[in-house]
Amino acid sequence: MTTSLAPAGPHADPPVTLAGRLGAPEAAARAARLETLLGDPHDPANPHGIAALAEADARRTPPAATEELLAGVRLGAEFVPAGEGGRLTRADLLAQALRPVFRRDVALGFGYGITSLFAAAPVWAEGGPEQRAELAAVLLGGGRASIVHHELAHANGILRDEFTAEPVPAGGYRLGGSKDVILNAARSGAYVVYARTAPARGPRSHSVFLLGTDAIADARAAGRLTPLPRVPMNGMRGGLFSGLRFEDFPLPGHALVGAEGQGVALALRTFQVNRCLIPSLAVAAADTVLHSAVRAVTEGRTAPLARRWHKPLAGVFADLLAADSMATVSLRALSLLPEHVNVLAAAVKYVVPDMIREDLEELAGVLGGHGYVRGDAQYGALDKLVRDLPVAGLGHAGTAACQAVIVPQLRTLAERSWFRMPEPPPGLFGGGAQLPALDYRQLGIAGGDDFLAATLVGAADRLGGARSFGGQMAALAELAEGFVGELRELRTRCAALPSGRATQAGPGVAVLADRYALVLAAASVLGIWEAQDGSDAFLADPAWAVLALTRIGSRLGIAVPDLPEGCLAQVLDELIRRHLAGRSYDLDGTELIR
Repeated sequence: MTTSLAPAGPHADPPVTLAGRLGAPEAAARAARLETLLGDPHDPANPHGIAALAEADARRTPPAATEELLAGVRLGAEFVPAGEGGRLTRADLLAQALRPVFRRDVALGFGYGITSLFAAAPVWAEGGPEQRAELAAVLLGGGRASIVHHELAHANGILRDEFTAEPVPAGGYRLGGSKDVILNAARSGAYVVYARTAPARGPRSHSVFLLGTDAIADARAAGRLTPLPRVPMNGMRGGLFSGLRFEDFPLPGHALVGAEGQGVALALRTFQVNRCLIPSLAVAAADTVLHSAVRAVTEGRTAPLARRWHKPLAGVFADLLAADSMATVSLRALSLLPEHVNVLAAAVKYVVPDMIREDLEELAGVLGGHGYVRGDAQYGALDKLVRDLPVAGLGHAGTAACQAVIVPQLRTLAERSWFRMPEPPPGLFGGGAQLPALDYRQLGIAGGDDFLAATLVGAADRLGGARSFGGQMAALAELAEGFVGELRELRTRCAALPSGRATQAGPGVAVLADRYALVLAAASVLGIWEAQDGSDAFLADPAWAVLALTRIGSRLGIAVPDLPEGCLAQVLDELIRRHLAGRSYDLDGTELIR
């Protein structure tokens, strides 16, 4: 087996060991170091800043200097479990480590490496020791892995017949078929291929195969693997999307990952991580645009912020905190409640992209023409992000995939889970709590349980007495009860759904999925707010939660109370304070380079 080593370079880390850099403080330290190395994103002279990354995007080339930096810090180790010599322990810590990259460029985050994790997931879940070691060597050595099936790793086209692996009498398989659009197909050191192994359609029709560096080289040498031309994209233009065609290529039996026929099940299990991770990283990307908008209306001015900007800026800030709450809870649940994350993972991938798209529209109104000056170091993040997000899987295809997960489970949730389940462990919401490591092998497909609905009901009960306090606490209590009322209505409507495939038909049931996903977003906000220990006075105060829940309730169309006096001002004050202090607009309030 051969692998290419990443260039050591001036930023190289020492070799990654199992004992090193595995916990939350270490992940935060790695993120802070990477933030420093990447430098001020708004500096036009920074080779890793917004202007330089936009210039590479305009040339439709990967940003070579920044990719070299990421190779030097061995970012690929973040995608390899600690037991295999990497740094991957928990999904929430992985998101923290990757956010400095995504704050600057979603395309860079995907193109340099996160799709390697999506490809590797089935191997971490069901691969044998030799397969795990082989793939770990590729990623730790600075190489990439590509996932090869109908859509990107978070989509739902696994049953399409683009690749077939026919069993042969002497043992092994013969791989054939083609795919036109694969990220990094031309430069990956490993392919994880989902291929049909049974003629009949169904849940056991597909299997997963690992083709390492040597297998790829053999296929090319034998003329059995043909690279297809690069495909230009409207977004993520610097990403190297191209195709592959396999023709009657012999695969040994040991290339099979797990058991034959496990492909669909592996996809359903492992895509949960992708669905939780991508929204969390999208929050980081939107964070940069919000900073740009605040800069546009405050820089060089001594007068107070114009009132017309109060509502959109504070509202987007509250939305990002709500989105981060939902994403963080889902990422932590992957470790704490791995058998019960399936529906929540689909919901977070459903809600957060829509929320961010709406927020970018609001910020476009604040930025005006500034936001669409391509390559502008101060304000150009909006233009690129609007083009990149759909290609990153945050578009309509991803929404349909998530609906396909949620809708079939609505009736079961209504009958067996809502208002019946106990609340989850408090460690799900508390940032300082110790959590088990992420174990892909433990992920379930359809647990039929909803721990966040239980959080919502419990929080509403605890807030019940706060109505007499007046002000923000009374508003928070009223909002919580409003979402519980929505859950009761959903229980009635979902319990009346027909069983079987008829449940999935028609726009009406899609509306139920929409509403349910927003209820889970509200529950996440309440869970995160209740878990505050007072170390962050702003997050411990109810103002942000009231504004976030009011905006979620307005999306649902339920009755929401008027914002209490001072609520908007408190959120706006924190928004300005974080901008001036150079801190992120997520739950962590991370120190940024500026």
